Amino acid sequence: MTGPDNTEFDDLDDLKAAMTAATPAPDPARKAATLARAAEIFDATQGSRDATRHTSNRPDTGLIGGLKTMFATMTSRGALTATTAIVACGFLVLTPGGQDLLRPLTGQKFAEVPSVEPGPADAVDATSRDDAAPEIAPVSGLVEEAPLVVSPTPAAPDEARTRTQTLQAAPRALEQEAQADMDFAFADDERAGAAAPAEPMAEMTEAEGVFDTLGSLGRIADVDAEQGIAGYQPEANTEEFANEAPNPVTVVTETPVSTFSIDVDTASYSVVRQSLLSGFLPPADAVRIEEMINYFPYDLPTPTDGTAPFRPTVSVFETPWNPDTQLMHIGLQGIMPEVEARPPLNLVFLIDTSGSMNDPAKLPLLKQSFRLMLDQLRPEDEVAIVEYAGSAGLVLPATAASNQSAILNAINGLGAGGSTNGQGGLEQAYAVAESMSDEGEVSRILLATDGYFNVGLSGVFELEDYIAKKRETGTYLSVLGFGRGNLDDATMQALAQNGNGIAAYIDTLSEAQKVLVDQLTGALFSIAGDVKVQVEFNPAEVAEYRLIGYETRALRREDFNNDAVDAGELGAGHSVTAIYEITPVGSPAVLNDPLRYGAAEPLAEANGELAFLRLRWKAPGEDTSQLIETPIVAGDGAPDTEAQFAAAIAGFGQLLRDPSYLGDWGWDEAIALANGARGEDAFGYRNEAVRLMRI
Repeated sequence: MTGPDNTEFDDLDDLKAAMTAATPAPDPARKAATLARAAEIFDATQGSRDATRHTSNRPDTGLIGGLKTMFATMTSRGALTATTAIVACGFLVLTPGGQDLLRPLTGQKFAEVPSVEPGPADAVDATSRDDAAPEIAPVSGLVEEAPLVVSPTPAAPDEARTRTQTLQAAPRALEQEAQADMDFAFADDERAGAAAPAEPMAEMTEAEGVFDTLGSLGRIADVDAEQGIAGYQPEANTEEFANEAPNPVTVVTETPVSTFSIDVDTASYSVVRQSLLSGFLPPADAVRIEEMINYFPYDLPTPTDGTAPFRPTVSVFETPWNPDTQLMHIGLQGIMPEVEARPPLNLVFLIDTSGSMNDPAKLPLLKQSFRLMLDQLRPEDEVAIVEYAGSAGLVLPATAASNQSAILNAINGLGAGGSTNGQGGLEQAYAVAESMSDEGEVSRILLATDGYFNVGLSGVFELEDYIAKKRETGTYLSVLGFGRGNLDDATMQALAQNGNGIAAYIDTLSEAQKVLVDQLTGALFSIAGDVKVQVEFNPAEVAEYRLIGYETRALRREDFNNDAVDAGELGAGHSVTAIYEITPVGSPAVLNDPLRYGAAEPLAEANGELAFLRLRWKAPGEDTSQLIETPIVAGDGAPDTEAQFAAAIAGFGQLLRDPSYLGDWGWDEAIALANGARGEDAFGYRNEAVRLMRI
């Protein structure tokens, strides 16, 4: 054994005796060299050479700050031994925020630590680690001793050099990541919890840089592993979007009939917007063009004769991206009943409180969104709240909407954690809704989630069957999506379509205002069910056609007359738009060669009738559909601003997903068309679309 003055001792008693002796005098030469080096570092970072003291050099307060200072000081003096490192790491693991400090050193994520006293067998075995950790280097020139290497296996020279460069680059990488996060967070002035963004991280000294970098992890949502925080791995992106291959050009003589279900969902447009505002293009499958078109309200003629709760309007005009084809614009406009005339509403909030919802853009934004809609409810309406995570639970029994304090307290008390028991939540929500339902009332479940189901009925087909059976009870299900990263859009679409409800994605309070305030009546009150559209094209006038969008809403021809086949619901005041690109007979834009063995029957006469439109719909609560028919004639309807703007959005969606039919028509042309057809834009939605195109 070696004592303080480097004397060798044979037994423990001699060592104890030596440790009680007076401390030897310091070496004057070494002391002077150390002080000179310390003064040099002080002048370089905080002293007279640089009058500005960097933000990162200001002392931290509290336990974490003290431990960071202890680490830096002990390391710089060569006094950080394995024992002190283990003790300090123990404090950090058991301290809020400390896990974020240690994560880059260990290369692991820490599980939640239970509050138990360690027994005698509880020991830290540093040699059991499989993953190498970075070295903690001392300030050069202060000590001669080698620094502690946490990993038991020394890194190869090239690997060690790479780690050093990585750690040195980490502060700047983190600053860039933080700035990107802030740019997204404040892209919308009304984003939930908006506040002034924090100051970017400043430059750091060699000793403090590593620790300030590690401490910054708690302030940043995701850090790309390629940006250099050793051992830190961001959550994998598990997003799934429901879509099909874009509709092809169809030859009329081969397939003259096109059939589909209407779609009033808007989730795709919101996902596209959130992606573009975050600085990246949306995944191609996230672009459902019909949802982008139908995101906007249109000023279409409303029904006047009382025969149906909606009115179809058709216009035909030259295609903006191809002068040799035409666009056939079909619009349906539903009536908006007086609010006082609507039946009492039984509303069940089914809220996902699983661990995946623990994100500012998820559960906190969800709470603020639901607060907005409470003022839209009437005293005779009732609200219940069910939450689900590892298990499901009734948070608020049926409560009169006038008792806002009880409802707000229940919403404010929600917290995120655990797995995602979707089955349990759905079962309890339907049971609560059925218990609230009475004759003449409307029952709706409003599911708010990031779409991730991992317990119970997690298969999409199982969920579809379950929801489809439950809609027969008269209780419909709508889905609101929150957050990105593990957004399961495919599951959301399956639930909403089979629940006879809508699917919307909420990324800002502005979007919550649109969906849950401005369009709440349309979202919750149906005026027509199972609405189907069928267009038969006249082969004497139209050679080819292409339906833009509606890939996930396609129906078989025979489904149109089958009242047992489900289709979309039209809400109060909602409008629905569908656009076909058609190629007239004899146009140079025809893409398909004629068949060698053509149709045996002669073509119909070229009488100017382009197509025949059929619509089927059911009155709420009815099982038998009604039929609307009308011919579509060449030159029908002038291309007003509503149809032109819809065409601009159709072009917008195709540019994002598949521009193969657009030729040289690009972003400048889309922006010009949308700008010229903005019309009355009371809420600024159309102006926002132009801004997104510019981005």
